[in-house]
Amino acid sequence: MPSTSALTPRRELWLLLTLAGIQFTHILDFMIMMPLGPRFTQLFSISDAQFGLLVSAYTLSAGVSGLLASTYIDRFGRKRLLLVLYVLFGLATLACGVAPTYGTLMVARVLAGAFGGVLSALSQTIVADVIPFERRGRAMGIVMTSFSVSTVAGVPLGLILAEVGGWNMPFIAIAAMVGLLAVLAARTMPAMTAHVQAASGRTALGGIGQVLADPNHRWAFLFSALLMFTGFTVIPYITIYMQTNAGVRADQIPVAYLCGGVATLFTARLFGRLTDLRGKVRTFRWLALAAAPCLLGITLVQGLPLWGILAVSTLMFAFVSGRMIPGMAIVASAAQAPLRGTFMTLNASVQSAAMGAASLVGGMLISRDAQGLVQNYWMAALVGIAASLLSMVVAGRLTLHGAAPSAR
Repeated sequence: MPSTSALTPRRELWLLLTLAGIQFTHILDFMIMMPLGPRFTQLFSISDAQFGLLVSAYTLSAGVSGLLASTYIDRFGRKRLLLVLYVLFGLATLACGVAPTYGTLMVARVLAGAFGGVLSALSQTIVADVIPFERRGRAMGIVMTSFSVSTVAGVPLGLILAEVGGWNMPFIAIAAMVGLLAVLAARTMPAMTAHVQAASGRTALGGIGQVLADPNHRWAFLFSALLMFTGFTVIPYITIYMQTNAGVRADQIPVAYLCGGVATLFTARLFGRLTDLRGKVRTFRWLALAAAPCLLGITLVQGLPLWGILAVSTLMFAFVSGRMIPGMAIVASAAQAPLRGTFMTLNASVQSAAMGAASLVGGMLISRDAQGLVQNYWMAALVGIAASLLSMVVAGRLTLHGAAPSAR
């Protein structure tokens, strides 16, 4: 395999597509839980808050594992570590599919989160290692089309499998895809070991200390937490709200994800190009502003016809996910290159903790009335919007390494 410095444009594209495939299974494993929410609340006789805890367990586990991974991630070749974690993630996802009770499913989700959270950070680290600053927005756009594909194809197909074979079939199918993609990654990815020598002179805790000592890194962690907190006060409860309040049938839910996924399939590449052309901070701020009314709108669609609900949900998917492209390019560029692996795993912990906290906050803010309708969902959106506005301010304080002033 060639070294990363010798990658041809074709090999670079294959690397990005492989990472996109890995991210696809990781994102789908997380996302498929949310439209299955009504099934889990009925099957296991749990409340909305307990379902929120099931979602949060995955992200909080990812946060803890990210802290642990920050002590060793730069001591191993990127490819070898990615493959080991990916296989373990596949086994944990398979365990989700065969879990017989709420308790065993919770344990399986904790394990899946532990391996999946580090996978996400490692994929983003590889992009930042391989792709120069001026093309990093486009590269992030390619990798993050995995979100679009997971919503346009993965979630609807997963829900169809759940209808035909039961709620556990989507998890079994994801585990099978992990096996195939692991073989592909083993054949196509370069070793990526140049960082190992740089890490050999520092202790595990010393690397963490170096990351945390940099004020720019600390601001980047705050920005990253706000980036994730914004959406996850609302996103885990969309399906529950749509079915109980907006009257969307269970068989119509895949259409909402399909429409959102098709839109983001196109907008992700567009936003990636704009990120490189117009500047990462500037593009992020415009997309964050555009996402705010969409995030509030999805909590107020009760009474709208189906086409109106689909229009609002599609815009929400496009802009809320679209912020992540310049947002993650900003985060990756805020890291010092020799410390990037440790920084990105710590960042994954920060993001996972923020997602878990946001899901818990959303679950505590909403309630059910005597008719079972969701109440105060709009309050969860306002909390998320406040976090988004604050993230726009914090983004301006960050130093982006490798960026000319005009490229910010």
